[in-house]
Amino acid sequence: MNLETEHLKKLIAFQKNELTEHHIYQRLARMVPNPTNQEILKKIADEELYHYRVYRKYTQRDVKANRFKIYLFSWCARIFGLTFSLKLMEMGEKQAKENYAELSNRVPEIAQVIADEEEHEHKLLDLLEEESLNYVSSIVLGLNDALVELTGTLAGLTFALQNTRLTALSGLITGIAASFSMGASEYLSNKAGGGKPAEAFKSALYTWVAYLVTVFALILPYLLFANYSLSLALTLAIGVVVILVFNYYIAVAKDLPFWPRFLEMTLISLGVAGLSFIIGILLRVFLQVDI
Repeated sequence: MNLETEHLKKLIAFQKNELTEHHIYQRLARMVPNPTNQEILKKIADEELYHYRVYRKYTQRDVKANRFKIYLFSWCARIFGLTFSLKLMEMGEKQAKENYAELSNRVPEIAQVIADEEEHEHKLLDLLEEESLNYVSSIVLGLNDALVELTGTLAGLTFALQNTRLTALSGLITGIAASFSMGASEYLSNKAGGGKPAEAFKSALYTWVAYLVTVFALILPYLLFANYSLSLALTLAIGVVVILVFNYYIAVAKDLPFWPRFLEMTLISLGVAGLSFIIGILLRVFLQVDI
């Protein structure tokens, strides 16, 4: 079959994408411990290779897989979990199916490719069982409390003390103590709600870790720089980045809207920081503190 140049380029792009996803699914299959999930991922990898061969029949060309994309999704799965990586790939497949429809009249097998991709979505949805996603509420609790409380505390201390080392020391003491308090509160809350001790402990652990990691991320600028104004600005920027990354992860993994959640958390954190900064100024003047 003779194909127009534009159609040929699209088929070659589809062909490259199918080969790339074949390698991604193969890698993910080797990474997951669940045997059932392994078999499903291997089957999908084989189907992607079949799709590659379908396109190869029309293009009469060999292509190479996108190594960057393979490494990207593999490391996404290692760092953020299988669910996040698969959901990102699913988003790409939705766009691909729209492009497939344009060539369905020229390449009859594309209808089967689309059907396979839709079947992939249903199979992948059955795969998406990860412990970390079961404790999202605990992670949100730790991360959100750390962002709101510590950005406010650091903003107030920044002007009250005007010393990055003293602010870092005070912030670390406050943050570490608060992380244990939050973890303990989450444990007791789950136990009171009828949760099993093991589940309550895991919930508390996720809350504690999320809180502690956020604490160290926010205080880092005060440990690296002597200028307290610069440190505060960087801390607020880090806070916004943490909110952005976390909300993007949740939006992709849990199919939730990104912008409303991101804007809400950002406005609350920055609002509390601004209010605390004003309180720090007032207390410094009222108490006549001069450090």
